[in-house]
Amino acid sequence: MSSSSNQTKAYDFKTRDIKVLKKLLPYLLKMRARVIWSVSFLMLAKLANVGVPLALREIVDGLDQTNLVLVLPLGMLLAYGLLRLASSLFNELRDAIFAKVRYHAMNLIALGVFRHLHTLDLSFHLDRRIGGITRDIDRGTLSVSTLLSIFVFNILPSLFEICLVIGILWLNYDLLFAGVSLLTVFFYVTLTLAITTWRMKYRYQMNDMQSEANTNAVDSLINYETVKYFNQEKFEVDRYGETMQRWEDLATKSFTSMTALNFVQGAVIAIGVTIVLIMAAQGVVDKSLSLGDLIMIQALLLQLFIPLGGLGIIYRQIKHNFIDMNNMFDLLDRSSKVTDVANASELKVTQGEVKFNNVSFAYAGKQEVLSNINFVLKPGQKVAIVGPSGAGKSTLAKLLFRFYDISSGEIQIDQQDIKQFTQDSVRGAMGVVPQDPVMFNESIYYNIAYGRAGATEAEVKQAAKLSFIDSFIDSLPQGYDTLVGERGLKLSGGEKQRLAIARVLLKNPTILIFDEATSALDSYSEKMVQKALASLAHKHTTLVIAHRLSTIVDADQIIVLGNGTIVEQGKHQQLLDLNGQYARLWQIQVNKQTQG
Repeated sequence: MSSSSNQTKAYDFKTRDIKVLKKLLPYLLKMRARVIWSVSFLMLAKLANVGVPLALREIVDGLDQTNLVLVLPLGMLLAYGLLRLASSLFNELRDAIFAKVRYHAMNLIALGVFRHLHTLDLSFHLDRRIGGITRDIDRGTLSVSTLLSIFVFNILPSLFEICLVIGILWLNYDLLFAGVSLLTVFFYVTLTLAITTWRMKYRYQMNDMQSEANTNAVDSLINYETVKYFNQEKFEVDRYGETMQRWEDLATKSFTSMTALNFVQGAVIAIGVTIVLIMAAQGVVDKSLSLGDLIMIQALLLQLFIPLGGLGIIYRQIKHNFIDMNNMFDLLDRSSKVTDVANASELKVTQGEVKFNNVSFAYAGKQEVLSNINFVLKPGQKVAIVGPSGAGKSTLAKLLFRFYDISSGEIQIDQQDIKQFTQDSVRGAMGVVPQDPVMFNESIYYNIAYGRAGATEAEVKQAAKLSFIDSFIDSLPQGYDTLVGERGLKLSGGEKQRLAIARVLLKNPTILIFDEATSALDSYSEKMVQKALASLAHKHTTLVIAHRLSTIVDADQIIVLGNGTIVEQGKHQQLLDLNGQYARLWQIQVNKQTQG
């Protein structure tokens, strides 16, 4: 059972390696001319390098002949120096030309993964923690650079040089010299592959522990305030420490197992070199070989086994890089559950009418959240959605924005099914002010200007004025250049809400969605936000998801959700007269305000 499992694992690993190479190949083909030139210079460098022992043999044999004129050894010495110089020159040319290939591939891959992550649907980003994603991308792009460097600067040169050395030994000396050298290479490579493959389990587990520790650290630091509120500093440090301790144990096992590999590699090389040198020395004694031959064979073996000595480390690096790149390319294999139909066109919004027609929806693996929802937002109307937590209020907004696709029914904008149009154009017609608006860790100006690319400074400041936050910004020492902190932590809830409104104002969409935009604000902040919302509402079709019913008494229509269905619908007074669920919610909030 264990053997079968190991074989399956080995096969899977090979198929993953092939998959990684297939995905890497297109990036290299874009720079094929540079790759060809680099490989050409590589071969020239190795030819010059292997020519050095040949020149050395002639020098030694020339000096060994006492009756020979001094010009010959001098000429070979000059040839020796020129070969060394040529080897160095061609190596540097190879490096210089290949640098563009290496870094351009890193750039394209990182950009491609980043772009792809933005195409994935909300469910992926809710399931996957950002610390693990960023770590995979960092390790993956770095591995691209390392892997390309290894192939061009280590693997290809070593293979080419091994072929040259074995060929020279075969052509110039007894077949036994080439045979012993080739067997040494074979045993070295075979044992290295076998032992390194066995050690790879530690690397897999180390990566998992490192990603887990990184994810925990990022999560903890992002939620710094929550950690402080509940005095959980020790818990967070202990959790991080436990993960790093497991990583330390695995890293120690990985390193100690490497010493066994190093010994085996050293033993194989020592045995092989010793046998060849004994054979060569015997040839000198028998006068079948010259002293120059012995020196050349020794120099060739050095050139053969010096790069081979690092092959174990290189092989481990390749395997490690394949693991890291595979994790990154796995992100590219993830597909979005929300996709555009073939040849989807741009949504044209003229009036801004929104219609939910028999809409039903269930999250993956869960019960239905919404069932047969029907309502219409007329152009310019303000429609409010109310109901208890879990009734599906925020889900309606997510469906309208196409973060998820509905299970059945149809959502229309100006009598057009939004599933038939590009997601970009659908979202371009809408603006959202969420309950907890998240800000980029940039300046106030940047966060407002994010609403529309290319907006002028005057337009940004006008949006701030219309959202009643301009006086607050002007009171800051750095004004619009003030940094808001990670996720806007330097701002209060009301300030973030008004910045979010300014951002939406700058976008100026036809349809506005306010997802409980004032539910967590104090009275002053709520009034300021309400004032800003009022300036928006009459110009746009507005959907308000409300927690505080006092903020939607002026709505053209109020829809009450309960257990995923519409239980009541009408204007504020009409719903109070019904004396149903809305009236009960209203009474509860009125009593709270009276008691407060």
